[in-house]
Amino acid sequence: MGLSDRSRQQASTIYAPKRTVQQTELDKAGKIDIIPIRVKVPTAQWPILTKAGRVKFASPPSRRKHEGELDASAALAKERIPVAQIHATALVDSRAELGRDVVVGPWCIVEAGAVIGDGCRLEARAVVKSRTTLGTNNEIGEGAVIGGIAQHVHVNDPGGTLTIGSHNRIRENVTIHRGWNNDAATTVGDHNMLMVGSHVAHDCRVGSNCILVNHVLLGGHVHVEDRAYLGGGSAVHQFCRIGRLAMIGGIAKITQDVPPFVMIEGGGGSDVTGLNKVGLRRNGYTPEQIVQLKAAYRVIYRDGRRWSEVLEILKAQFHTGPAAAFHEFFKDGKRGFVKERRFSGRATLKILDATRDDADTSEQRRREAA
Repeated sequence: MGLSDRSRQQASTIYAPKRTVQQTELDKAGKIDIIPIRVKVPTAQWPILTKAGRVKFASPPSRRKHEGELDASAALAKERIPVAQIHATALVDSRAELGRDVVVGPWCIVEAGAVIGDGCRLEARAVVKSRTTLGTNNEIGEGAVIGGIAQHVHVNDPGGTLTIGSHNRIRENVTIHRGWNNDAATTVGDHNMLMVGSHVAHDCRVGSNCILVNHVLLGGHVHVEDRAYLGGGSAVHQFCRIGRLAMIGGIAKITQDVPPFVMIEGGGGSDVTGLNKVGLRRNGYTPEQIVQLKAAYRVIYRDGRRWSEVLEILKAQFHTGPAAAFHEFFKDGKRGFVKERRFSGRATLKILDATRDDADTSEQRRREAA
């Protein structure tokens, strides 16, 4: 943030080594002396408390108070409202909006138009771009870039928006891009965990209580439903959907829609291996509900019916309970759906005669003895 006549500045003491012109004396002494130097470091502008209870940054208030605004130093002290803590090296644009008890760490950047809710914490070098809105109590890790421009050959200016809910943990070097079109949006729900290096592309929709393990890659327009789990290094092709409570193995390659409640093998594959039974039990599904999901799973993957028949049976026989989510998911599919892993029907077992096997073993021993 550049300096201006309206910005306050303060002098800070920074310790730095002597310059190279004194290198000879330093070498003779066998050490590098640390000496204090005085520099001017720009700090954030005055915080102003609005009627809505938010802290905004503006030029120092004059003796004549503006209507609808109070001097934060007096108002916050009177009401004991926690103020945002902004490190001296952070750059916070005066047009950004910060809630109460926000912590902005060293070397962070908050651009104009960004909105950061109460209790959020930005660790060192985190960047919150313009047109980004964060809910309350989000943790943004070191080096994360939130709300960047969509990675697209055709750039729309200013682009869409990014809206993130509350209580999310976004770890180091995560990148989340805002929508591509000016009226488009990328959305992330509540209570999600995005681990180190994961990427959410433009126009994605991530639900709540999802986990994206290290280096998960979501292409543009991907929809991840609630409580989905994506293993480390898995990649999801653009426009794909990940169903509720689906569990995807590490390094999986997803190019079609993943139905709810299923497990996908990892290691570069993308086949269904069964229901996510452990996830269902941990999320409170009863044994009766799991039995219903098993019955619907057999209709989808085991009975060998035509797809039109599968949809009719799901709609007629599984219109209530958790299995009703299957028909709702399948009726809107456009990219096809991942298949179940099936063993080859040509696999055979070779049956050996025990008497003949003993004779062959005895002959082999005689040859070895000779």
